[in-house]
Amino acid sequence: QLQLVESGGGLVQPGGSLRLSCVASGRAWDYYTIGWFRQAPGKEREGISCISVNDGSTYYRDSVKGRFTISRDNAKNTVYLQMNSLKSEDTGDYVCAAVRLLDAQPMCHMVPNPNFGSWGQGTRVTVSS
Repeated sequence: QLQLVESGGGLVQPGGSLRLSCVASGRAWDYYTIGWFRQAPGKEREGISCISVNDGSTYYRDSVKGRFTISRDNAKNTVYLQMNSLKSEDTGDYVCAAVRLLDAQPMCHMVPNPNFGSWGQGTRVTVSS
């Protein structure tokens, strides 16, 4: 499995921006789909945005469309999540995951399962004035 390390979280004011990074260590990077999942206090973890490493196809949760952009740098085994126009509702722990045999949309809709795929430890995003 891949080892995933997230970074880039922090405290920002509403309307601000952050860029999250998910760096993967391991082989067969091109066979994976990478996704960002958010877990807010008292809520279930949900898929925010996912990307296929191979062809770059993407999926975004409706609430972040037009504000977030997911991208990947295959040479660095890294997936980014650029978050603009942040809202308080975006607050939560953002966790990077890697799975095989799923396209971007199905991955973001899957039930998060730590036994399915690889999961990072998360990076915290707090949007507050």
